[in-house]
Order: sequence, then C-alpha cells, then structure tokens
Amino acid sequence: MKGTSSGSEAAALIARLDWEKSPLGQTNDWPQSLRTAVDIVVNSPMPMLLLWGSQLTQLYNDGFALLAGNKHPGAMGQPTHQTWPELEGFTAPIYAAVLAGQVRTFSEQRFVLQRNNRDTEIWLDLTYSPIRDECASVAGILVTAIETNERRQRTQALAEANQRLQNEMVERERAEDALRHAQKMEAVGQLTGGIAHDFNNMLTGIIGSLDLMQRHITDGRSDDIGRFADAAVASAHRAAALTHRLLAFSRRQSLDRRPLDPNQLVASLEDLFRRTKGAHITLKVQLGNDIWPVNTDASQLENALLNLVINARDAMPEGGELLIETANSYLDGTDITTPEPVKAGDYVMLGVCDNGTGMAPKILAKAFDPFFTTKPIGQGTGLGLSMIYGFAQQSGGHVTLHSEPGQGTCVRLYLPRLHGTALESSLPTSLSEAPVALAGEAVVVVEDDPAVRMLVVNVLDELGYTAHQAADARTALPLLESDLRVDLLVTDVGLPGMNGRQLAEIARQHRPGLRILFMTGYAQKAAERQGLLEDGMDMVAKPFSIDLLATKIRSMISVDDSVQA
Repeated sequence: MKGTSSGSEAAALIARLDWEKSPLGQTNDWPQSLRTAVDIVVNSPMPMLLLWGSQLTQLYNDGFALLAGNKHPGAMGQPTHQTWPELEGFTAPIYAAVLAGQVRTFSEQRFVLQRNNRDTEIWLDLTYSPIRDECASVAGILVTAIETNERRQRTQALAEANQRLQNEMVERERAEDALRHAQKMEAVGQLTGGIAHDFNNMLTGIIGSLDLMQRHITDGRSDDIGRFADAAVASAHRAAALTHRLLAFSRRQSLDRRPLDPNQLVASLEDLFRRTKGAHITLKVQLGNDIWPVNTDASQLENALLNLVINARDAMPEGGELLIETANSYLDGTDITTPEPVKAGDYVMLGVCDNGTGMAPKILAKAFDPFFTTKPIGQGTGLGLSMIYGFAQQSGGHVTLHSEPGQGTCVRLYLPRLHGTALESSLPTSLSEAPVALAGEAVVVVEDDPAVRMLVVNVLDELGYTAHQAADARTALPLLESDLRVDLLVTDVGLPGMNGRQLAEIARQHRPGLRILFMTGYAQKAAERQGLLEDGMDMVAKPFSIDLLATKIRSMISVDDSVQA
C-alpha cells in the first residue's frame, strides 16, 4: 500500500474482498463494531493493524506500513503470515489469547524487519484489543504498535551511565579505603613510635634500677638501694600516667563520674596553676556566676586543665597572660565545629586561653593527633590534647581549639550540664596512712596475673586480712559457695573465661549483699563505671598504690559491719 489511505479507499477495498470464505460472510453482514474499527485504523496517526477471520486477514494504515518497512503495498486483505512472515511472531500466538477475552499489552517486543534493503532491529510496545459483535463474540483484533527504539536507547544509555557511575563509586571507595588505610598506618606508626620511645625510657629506669638493687643486695651493700628504688618507682609512675593518657585518648579509661561544681574545682586548683605557670606569666581566673554542676571524673578534669596550663606556659616563653574561665553555654549543634556531632543542650564551658605564639594551620590540624608535639624530644609525649579530646568525648562533651600564629591559643572544654543531683560537699582529700584489718575479716582475691595476685595478697596479709586467692572465676566459685567467712570479693574484670562481672552476679546469688571491688587495667565494659557497678560495688584502676587499695578495702567493708557467711 502506497500513499495515504482514506475511508473511501478502505470501503472500496472491503467491497472488492471475497467474503464468502470469511467466517464473517459478506461485508453487509459486518457488525458495526468492526466497521467502526476500520474507520479508526484508516484515520489514526498511530501505527494500527486490524485482523479478522481465521486467516487473520489484515487492514492497516500508513503508520503501520512505515513501521513495517512499507515493502508490501498490495498486502491489504491478505493473511498477515503471507505478507509479513517476520511479524507472525506477534500476531498468530496472540490471537487465541485475545479470543479468550481481554486487552493484552506487551512491552518491548523485539523483531527484525527489513528497512532500506537491510535488516533492522525494532522494538515495539504492542496492545491487542478484541473487537466484539452484538453477541459479544470476537469479530476481530485491533493491534496498536508504538516503536520504542529511541526510548530503549535512552534507557540503555541511562543504564550504562548508572553502571559507569557505580564503577566510579566503587573505584572511589577503593581509593578512599586505600587512603584511610594509609592514614591509619601513619597514625599507628606515629602512635607505636611514640609509645616505644617513652616506654623504653621508663623501662630502662625500672629495669636498670632493679638490676642495680639486685647487685647491691648480692654484694651486701644497702647504701644506694633506696635511691634506686625511688628511681624505679618514679619511672613506673610515669609509665602508669602514660597508660592512663592512652586510655583517655582512646576513650577507654574507667571514669569515676561524680557530681561536682566546676567553679569549686577551678578555685581549688588556682594555687597549683600559679605555681605551674611561672613568674613571667600573669594568671587571670574568671569564674562565671551560677555555674551549672556537671557529672564527670574530677581527677581527669584536673589533669586536663593542668595539661592545658602547662601547654599555655610553654607557648609564652617571653611572658604573657593566662586566662582560665568558666561559663554556662547552650549549644544547638551548629555553634561549634567538631569532628563529632554536637547534641543540642546545656553545657558548662571551661576555657584556658593564652596570648602566646599560637599555631599555624598545619599544626592546628594535627593538634589532637596522638604523640604529635612541637616540643623537643623528651619534653612532651604529645598525648596532652588527644587525652583531653578523648576525655571530653567520653564524658559526653566536646572540646574546641582556636589558635592564630602570634595571637595565642584558646582551648574550651564543654561538659554536659547535670540536672537535679546534689553536689558532694567537698572534693576528694588526699589518702592517709593505710588502715589495717579488724580481727577475722576475710577477702577473696581473683586475679589471673600471678604477679598482681601475689602483690594484692601480700598487701592483705600485711594489713591483717585473711586472704583467699584464685586465678580465675572457676577456681573462685567453690570458695564463694562454701561456708568461709567472706567480707569482700576483690576481682579483676577481665578474667579468662567467665569475667569478673559475671562472677560477681553468681557470687551474690549465694551471698546476697556481698561487697565487691573490681580491679581493671582495661576492659571494654569497665570503661563506663555507671554501666558496670551496682550498689555495694566499686572499682580501682590498675596500677594502684598500696594506700589506695587498702583504703578502698577498708571503706567498703566498714559500710556494713555485719559478717557475711
């Protein structure tokens, strides 16, 4: 069929057709629905095809002719399989389905048609609609075809673009992982290098002093033993302080949180700050009015403030002004910029500011990195600011650092406000002479490290306690389940197998109200005391002094004078 079909041409064509062989009979017998379908096909701009009879005789318009390649101008009134055998795949199989009753739509059907003397891949959206007569029988099938090659190409191009984007994202993630790994290894290298340097110095002091003590004892000389012992103890205390700083940096220290008044704490430290700063620096303390209480570890906060004062002193070798201030502050999450998200709420700000040398931007960016320091080797561990940062985060607070070269530095520590809790009347006082045991008092010691267990048991023996010892929870349980008198259980948290907290729960099933003192060097669950301790429980962090251990034991047993069986 060439040119444009019209209604009259279609009617003339229908009149010329031999209907005697058609199930529908002569054209005069056609139902009105089929005649209407002929008009729709002829006048529609969309590619349409009308099929009827058992041979699927066809009537189509110009749109369909162009779509199918326009190569069969005389195909009107002929069975489709004779003129377009390549289209038989979407006519004959569908016919039976449409006869069953409803419109069927098939998206993106693939065909290969000959266009411009060459085979062309074509994708069609096809809709098959039954044409029914007055008796509701199917008199014909109306096929609407929409070419989707362009849409499919766009979809394919979009899919390819998405795939490229995904590939780029995968490569970017790999690059970021590699960068993070390199940064992590750099940080680990800096961390281990700093630890090795400082611990080697401390271990040299400890091992060397002990070696000389052994030599003097063997030779019967006792003159310098005390001096060597002091040197070993001093090095050991430095090692303990370094360990605490590491735990503070990693936010894994055991915080002894208690309600406190920030103004009272700063005021109690003012004399220490004045002695620390040096005569060439002017100290100004500016305490806010009606400062809110906070819930934090007083000793850790003291250490943080003292570290900041020392840093400020070192930044002002020619003298200057040191400002220590407190203030109530509300943070809405956008007031300060920190690597960690800021929870909106009330905070207490404790600031330490100086007008010293300040920091360049490159140094400022690394200020909180562990073991990063601008001080000469041996004059600073580089853990001060990282420890303060870790302490602030573990306390639920934040720390900010502002500095400009030649203008000075200001470090502000923000701790969450404590609501509705009475403050302790005074700050902790210094420890007095270690108290001794009362007659018959007994303690069970559970510690997997033989050296630590030996030391604790020796301390208890010297103080007059009856000490029962066990290397793990399994060995300790028979002691706790027996009829022995036990006034206190002293146990390490990180025991092999059943840990110290689990042992405590089982022990209290047999001895309700048993008082328990936990020892910890580091334990994930011990990092937050409030999540580990119940009534009648306390914790002491390793390494601890004899006085501290003795005072803890005495205070816990003295709370309840009743003997536990």
